[in-house]
Amino acid sequence: MTGTVVEAGAGMSNQSSLRAIALALGFIVVSAAAVAAQSADAGKKVYDANKCGVCHSVAGVGNKKGPLEDAAAKLSADQIRQWIVDAPGMAAKSNAARKPPMKAYTLPKEDVDALVAYVQSLKK
Repeated sequence: MTGTVVEAGAGMSNQSSLRAIALALGFIVVSAAAVAAQSADAGKKVYDANKCGVCHSVAGVGNKKGPLEDAAAKLSADQIRQWIVDAPGMAAKSNAARKPPMKAYTLPKEDVDALVAYVQSLKK
């Protein structure tokens, strides 16, 4: 009988632990989503401030020859980052011949991170 009581008590402890872990994971997921949304919002501001819409479009607004939804669907975060900071190098690697060619941008790391988050948020 004593063994049964200990096992039931241990089971309750495991249940409580699992609940606590599930709650913590839920909080982390919600927090991560909020941070990603904030980063994407900041990236939209960087996109607008740097007049990226002259050469690119989002949801059909801007230059329709450069839809960023296509880039978001095809490129990894690192590839998007490289297109921002070393566009001539990426154009050479991918044999891109778009005119005018994209220039490399020298932006603070936080702005580049935000732009990457914004472009990734555009995945269809």
